[in-house]
Amino acid sequence: MSLLHTLAEDGRSVSVTSDATEIGHRLGALGIRFDRWPVAADLPADAGHDDVVEAYRPYVDRLSTDGAFRLVDVVQLRPDDSDPAWPGAAAKARETFRSEHVHGEDEVRFFAAGSGCSYLHIDDQVHAVVCEAGDLLSVPAGTRHWFDMGRTPRFCAIRFFQEDDGWVADFTGDPIAGRIPDLDELMATA
Repeated sequence: MSLLHTLAEDGRSVSVTSDATEIGHRLGALGIRFDRWPVAADLPADAGHDDVVEAYRPYVDRLSTDGAFRLVDVVQLRPDDSDPAWPGAAAKARETFRSEHVHGEDEVRFFAAGSGCSYLHIDDQVHAVVCEAGDLLSVPAGTRHWFDMGRTPRFCAIRFFQEDDGWVADFTGDPIAGRIPDLDELMATA
């Protein structure tokens, strides 16, 4: 379920909606793009990078042209993903992404499968945007944010970049993420 949960900086709930149209309107007023694409029904669970991009080719091409995105990649995590060379990789990645940071270019993700939560720290509020398959979220450059994939990650997202090093994070050092409910806590109360 797509969800927008707006919170005060101390974690108190301000508003919640699961209506995709309302999510788009509220985020649009903040300069954040939220859109929905049809979900590719025939995409296998073990689809690789090329299969995922190809399943959404018309949308990927249109967005790439409109946003001047030169690079597209696919990031996937499943609960059964394990790499003996890097034990605990998903947990380490989760902790890194859960630290507030900014980027020098827009961060654009389309969720092809699963879910994840982008936390947008704008003014004195945090807008927790839970995205699921079919959701596109574009966070403008310089927006303070973090991402939570949950305790049991399961997602596949197409990411769009304008530059080779466009996704380099500049961490703010603000510990705010520790005061805000994580993805699992948000979904337990939704």
